[in-house]
Amino acid sequence: MSTTRLALRGMRCAACVSSIDEALNKVPGVEQVSVNLPDRSAEVSGEVDVSLLVKAIESAGFNATPMGADYGEDERQAEEAQALKQAWQRTWVALAIGVPQMLLMFTGHLPMVEDAQLLWGLIGLATLFAMVYSGSHFFTGAWSALKNRHATMDTLIAIGTASAWIYSTLIVLWPEMVPMEGRHVYYEAAAFIIGLVNLGHALETRARGQASQAIRSLMQLQPDTARLITPEGEEIEMRLASIQPSDLLRVRPGERIPVDGIVAEGETRVDESMLTGEPAAVSKTKGEWLSAGTVNQSASIKMRVRKVGEDTALAQIIQQVRQAQNAKPAIGRLADKISGVFVPVVILIAILTATVWWLYGPEPSSAYALVTAMTVLVIACPCALGLATPMSIMVGVGRAAEKGVLIRRGDALQESSRLDAVILDKTGTITEGKPSLVALERFNTSSASTLSDDELLALLASLEQASEHPLAAAILLAAKERELTLPATETPEILSGQGIRGQINNQTWLVGNLSLMQEQGVTLDESIENQRLGMADQGYTAVLLAVDGQVEAVLGIADPIKADSAAAIQRLQKAGVRVVMLTGDSQRTAEAVAKQVGITEIFAEVRPDQKASKVRELQDQGLRVGMVGDGINDAPALAQANVGFAIGTGTDIAIESADLTLMRGSLHGVADAMLISRATLRNIYQNLFGAFIYNTLGIPLAAGVLFPLTGWLMNPAFAAAAMALSSVTVVSNANRLRFQKI
Repeated sequence: MSTTRLALRGMRCAACVSSIDEALNKVPGVEQVSVNLPDRSAEVSGEVDVSLLVKAIESAGFNATPMGADYGEDERQAEEAQALKQAWQRTWVALAIGVPQMLLMFTGHLPMVEDAQLLWGLIGLATLFAMVYSGSHFFTGAWSALKNRHATMDTLIAIGTASAWIYSTLIVLWPEMVPMEGRHVYYEAAAFIIGLVNLGHALETRARGQASQAIRSLMQLQPDTARLITPEGEEIEMRLASIQPSDLLRVRPGERIPVDGIVAEGETRVDESMLTGEPAAVSKTKGEWLSAGTVNQSASIKMRVRKVGEDTALAQIIQQVRQAQNAKPAIGRLADKISGVFVPVVILIAILTATVWWLYGPEPSSAYALVTAMTVLVIACPCALGLATPMSIMVGVGRAAEKGVLIRRGDALQESSRLDAVILDKTGTITEGKPSLVALERFNTSSASTLSDDELLALLASLEQASEHPLAAAILLAAKERELTLPATETPEILSGQGIRGQINNQTWLVGNLSLMQEQGVTLDESIENQRLGMADQGYTAVLLAVDGQVEAVLGIADPIKADSAAAIQRLQKAGVRVVMLTGDSQRTAEAVAKQVGITEIFAEVRPDQKASKVRELQDQGLRVGMVGDGINDAPALAQANVGFAIGTGTDIAIESADLTLMRGSLHGVADAMLISRATLRNIYQNLFGAFIYNTLGIPLAAGVLFPLTGWLMNPAFAAAAMALSSVTVVSNANRLRFQKI
């Protein structure tokens, strides 16, 4: 299923989001649509012609451009900068015409209409100029929405300001239409409303640019050009879009790796902290992998290109962040549904308000009806409501990306904030995942007792070549470090969760855990059992070797605990999360490791096929469970959990099964993800509460509910200021997440 990303224009409120969403979902072949108001973009999944998507958006009254090689982020940012410049220009023109009118009106320096019709006519023309120059986009947007049987924020602004101007012009041209006390004009309100709404948009656009800083920072990691080495040996500076797989590139010291590939010639050290979070540079020699965005530090190298464009690891990280920013948790979808019907409801309220004032209000009832209806239309614009959720998500997801946490699934952001328990796989999650052989105790009880330690280890390693288990890797590494030659052996049988069985020199060799020995009828005498338990008490994994039914050796394999695991687990526990360790090791080994990191609850001796059931076991207790793992055998458990966290240094299958990826391999990423999620959800609730309270209180006040008691009516210009302030407040509150201490 392909995904198309579109840059949108003309979208200004949540009602616009609903219109575009509805239009795109009607296109045949579209499977999923995500429209982002703050980012002014849409992502469409499905096998569909891009031109049909653009046509659907245009038919809904908006404009769209597909994001790709011809139109990318640079062009879009330039467009955004131009839009911001225009917003400021429109603001100053409208306010330059509206503010003097407002000041002169308040100070009583404007003459009565019937005494200076020419002056008021000129003021009306100046206001019309402000409405055309600074507010034409509102009127064209309202007209497009009307043609498509929708109502948006533009509809409210256009109706309110046009009503004020038309009414005022009629008073200027034919003042005798209304009694003397009703001859008020509202040109200043029309100009002031347009100026303040544009001001709100300008401030919002600037703040949105700050909110998308995370994406821009990631994109800046990739250089614009690469140095191509031609078959003739000439080096040419080329745009990155021209680079193809199998090309040969030169990367000099201090330069960023432009694409994914391998070292073709030379040796160097590469700073991969943008991917792994590890500050120390990594040595790279011929044949080793290089990732786009990392920094070549020490020597000039040649690299062979393997992945370009959207296939690079950096591009996929950017795409994951962007998809997460476009995603909507359940609370966001609820807000969108409310916003979708909000504008039509407001128009009905405005009509009802005008009718009541016209029929029952004091004279001049027509003026009161106009003012109150206009004030309701302006103050009720659902900008704040539409921005409340997506702005917080954009900033929260960006903040998570800065911490090395990539969110793959939209609801994971909301779910992560509510986890009650987290299960941590031991190997590669709590520990380094780099086990090493630290002890080899022989018992000389079998027919293999004549073998030396090195001969025994070589035969063991030859068996373990067939296994992908980390413990097998430790035995192979020990044989490699001793420079042992591995003899050829028959293909062994892998016994999942227990070990391995094979034939060597017509003898049956069993290598594995206690469960395997018991199942195969191998008994352990007291000295062997004491040796096994002693290793377990030190936190070592004890691997038993039996030859023809007799235990020949016990191997102690240690996997160092990550330096920051204990501190990260303590953070989770302080956050009120129940932390459980899961491992296939024996109970004693598990307890020894758990004690070192401060965990008191353990699932030990768990086979790979039992991991998902352990997640369900906690879920059956009514807990929302997070699972953290890094191996292929963790994938079912990651998928079963309410939220799956994959260690980014783990396997691709584990990462694909998870909802969040921890790029830096540290458990602090789990705590960061949960705390950022909680802060983001808290921020969303604050924004939604503010937006709902604003409209709940603002609309009745604008309708004049206090007039019978106090004689006070809200000025439409104040309503515009309040509306603009509400949007800016939501955006500013969301941006607080960028600086909030986690």
